[in-house]
Amino acid sequence: MLDQAYSRRQFLGLAGGLASIVGLGLVGCGGSNAANTAAEDSAAAAESVSGEVTYDGASSFQALVETAAEKFMDANPDVSVSGSGNGSGKGLTAVAAGTVTIGNSDVFAETKLEADQVKNLVDHEVAVVGMGPVVSKNVKVDDLSLEQLKGIFSGQITNWKEVGGDDAKIVVLNRKAGSGTRATFEAAVFGDEAVDFKGDAELDKSGDVQTQMGSTDNAISYLDFSHFDDSKFNAIKVEGVEPKSANVTDDSFKIWATEHMYCSKDADEATKAFLEFMLSDDVQGKLVEEQGFIPVSAMKVVKDASGKVSAK
Repeated sequence: MLDQAYSRRQFLGLAGGLASIVGLGLVGCGGSNAANTAAEDSAAAAESVSGEVTYDGASSFQALVETAAEKFMDANPDVSVSGSGNGSGKGLTAVAAGTVTIGNSDVFAETKLEADQVKNLVDHEVAVVGMGPVVSKNVKVDDLSLEQLKGIFSGQITNWKEVGGDDAKIVVLNRKAGSGTRATFEAAVFGDEAVDFKGDAELDKSGDVQTQMGSTDNAISYLDFSHFDDSKFNAIKVEGVEPKSANVTDDSFKIWATEHMYCSKDADEATKAFLEFMLSDDVQGKLVEEQGFIPVSAMKVVKDASGKVSAK
């Protein structure tokens, strides 16, 4: 656990933290400050940032946040970063209530919270992730249209033979309501259409889907690209387009989301510093892609809170 990792590091001293803080500058959470004076720079270098950063939210990019947090704590041993991945809805609710300092989400806060809650939060877009359908190893279908996906996940198509596969009942593994991955997939497949979107099972986290897909025949579900595991299941095409990051950058592959990290407008210095680190070259220039995500800077299109996609 990350909070346990902190206890191992808190005796390492301040040296690593000094180097990190000089580069961070500790700008406000979502606000641009005036340029630091030389005296302010000197003061920032004189002490390390300290405190506790907590988060909850999307499980889709929890591994990215955890890996970045380990690196951040290595450089800042007086900061503890810890959290969970209980779904975008829970993360947004928690940061709005002040029970965590960061809420991680696959969706814009506007889609989950009331307007008076959103106005007190600041959004940090840290990456983009593709998401797509996955099927059991024994399923012989490797491409589905959006209409076919709509039929399967609405219960209108119930046998694999209806979409070119074997004569076998389709087992639908869904995510629970509140999941940002579910919301992204549902919006891409159903649009604004009201559909009873259920499955044979509803799972809490991306890792639960991985496990269940690896042990269930004739199943279909959906995952973010970073959770694809071809040793357990197969990721399939949608409308003939392969689920690859390169196809997400120009919206050729339609199922994708921006990964958000929200904090309050009056966030503490440790939270500000960690969010700055998430947006730094150390993370954006290497770690994001290593963890299976797409840097925001690589995108040729953008998506707004309503789901509308437009060219940059």
